Amino acid sequence: MKPTLLVLAAGMGSRYGGLKQMDGLGPNGETIIDYSIYDAVQAGFGRVVYIVREYFLEQFKETVARKYSHVTCTDGTPLEFTFVTQELDKVPTRFLPVNPERQKPWGTAHAVLMAAGVIHEPFVVINGDDYYGKESFRIAGDWCRAHADSQGVYAIVGFELDHTLSESGGVSRGICHYDALQRLTDVVEHLNIQKDEDGVVRGDNSVTGEHVELRGSDLCSMNMWCFTPDCFEKCGVLFENFLELNGRELKKEFYIPYAIDCLIRGGDARCDVLSTPSHWFGVTYKEDRPAVVEKFAQLAREGVYPTPLYE
Repeated sequence: MKPTLLVLAAGMGSRYGGLKQMDGLGPNGETIIDYSIYDAVQAGFGRVVYIVREYFLEQFKETVARKYSHVTCTDGTPLEFTFVTQELDKVPTRFLPVNPERQKPWGTAHAVLMAAGVIHEPFVVINGDDYYGKESFRIAGDWCRAHADSQGVYAIVGFELDHTLSESGGVSRGICHYDALQRLTDVVEHLNIQKDEDGVVRGDNSVTGEHVELRGSDLCSMNMWCFTPDCFEKCGVLFENFLELNGRELKKEFYIPYAIDCLIRGGDARCDVLSTPSHWFGVTYKEDRPAVVEKFAQLAREGVYPTPLYE
């Protein structure tokens, strides 16, 4: 069984100032998505599903056709690609029309639901503008293969907090809490996380408002999730409940952590916490770009990746 990679690429990154999912950051113009797909193929994935917006769908298709036409899976078969769009009006018909003043779609869990008709095997969700590392894809792929026949069992790939911090300022991270069986109990968002001058990592608990000390080894969510396909039906019910309460709101979004939390608390699913040794990095603002370019250059110099990545 070859898992599928679901890439969330509908966000335009307005703060960054452009379509960052298409920005060339590697030594030969490789994008972050290029590296994610390379790592996923090496980890035994067989298909990539993109969630994009309708207005840049053709741009994505043309880029994919140009870059990956000769890419094959580990078993020698061609890597498959599917494209699905996320739009504001892609909701159950009884919730139409949506508030005409709302501009953004309904969040990451809504994006996942857009793939309900095209994914029928365990799959891994990632952000298109985040670098997750080789080991993360290996760990996620192994979990998917081990749970090919499971239902109501999902997983999150947790990154050590120290491996996700920024040198340029505070960051927001969802800290994973889990039990003795390494099963997720909740994800608590912390804001303004950074390492202070005394070497201690601290941040603001978004629930209590307290400025708290955190451990660098704490596992945090970088939006890398493993799902079995039964999640579509379960999350579809949650999304309708969400719209009942928030369907006329302008900004509220249906996020993956919220959906997982509802499923766990309702006893409808469990979520394993998988720890990865990989270091995460990504581009949020234009100022982040030079550091990311240098990191990819270093990985190429060290032979972690071939250069160019795709011939």
